[in-house]
Amino acid sequence: MTPPTVYEPERWSRRALGPIFGLACLVATSSGVVVLSILLGAVVAAVVKGSPGGSAFAMLRHLMSSFQSVDPELAGFKAGLAGSLWLLGLVTVFAIPVGVGAAVFLEEYAPPGRLRRIVQLNIANLAGVPSIVYGILGLALFVRAFGMKRMALGPTLWAGGLTLGLLILPVIVIATQEALRTVPGSLRQAAMALGASRWQVVRDHVLPSAMPGILTGVILALSRAIGETAPLLMVGAAGAILRLPRGPSSRYTALPVEIYNYAKEPDPRFQGVAAGGILLLLALLLTMNATAIVIRNRYARSSRG
Repeated sequence: MTPPTVYEPERWSRRALGPIFGLACLVATSSGVVVLSILLGAVVAAVVKGSPGGSAFAMLRHLMSSFQSVDPELAGFKAGLAGSLWLLGLVTVFAIPVGVGAAVFLEEYAPPGRLRRIVQLNIANLAGVPSIVYGILGLALFVRAFGMKRMALGPTLWAGGLTLGLLILPVIVIATQEALRTVPGSLRQAAMALGASRWQVVRDHVLPSAMPGILTGVILALSRAIGETAPLLMVGAAGAILRLPRGPSSRYTALPVEIYNYAKEPDPRFQGVAAGGILLLLALLLTMNATAIVIRNRYARSSRG
């Protein structure tokens, strides 16, 4: 009788491949950090070089308080910064409730079947559509309303915010669905066993448990929206405007649009202005992300407690 085969794992290969894989991950991470540090250093150097007194902070304060100008020493991003904040608010109000609601319906209420699979497939495809396509859609749907002038929003903040909202909507839906799937089914069953309705289970148990993952997806989506230029150019963001928006029905410009306009100027002094706009955009992104991360961590601690 042949003795049973004893499983002998190849420990030597695992011992050798483990450190190699760790080293490869370290090299990849370090390479990304080094490249980003070089890019950020080049931007800061351009700002310092373009500032009159050699102070980057003084240059940024000037850029935040000045409108667009043909003179590099007077040029700034006041209108673009205000327009970007308006767009961020409109996108948040529109995209987050719609995206989270659609994901909750698909995961918690929609019955499995062909229709649900078709909807899921289209959402996944829309997440990979180039942003310029959303700009064309926004131009036809919101700015011109397919030729119906009474319903057309024109090149206003409404059109820009709704277009960017459509752009990030699939990302929010997919991220929310993935967060909802991480909630164990036993939590839903226990709540229903105690007499809770489907909506009470979702509202009081599922959504709070999935909130850290949902906020992570929202952070990524809003970060993408705030840096987009092509859709805004398609829906009529002004290249130069010398007044602040008074409401969502006003004409506007945005920070990325003004950065693009300054960067293509032939005068080399505008390169420092464009670099300053990039730092302002990075500061806006980091502030927004830090706020969202703090809120996410509070939800994570409350759900663990």
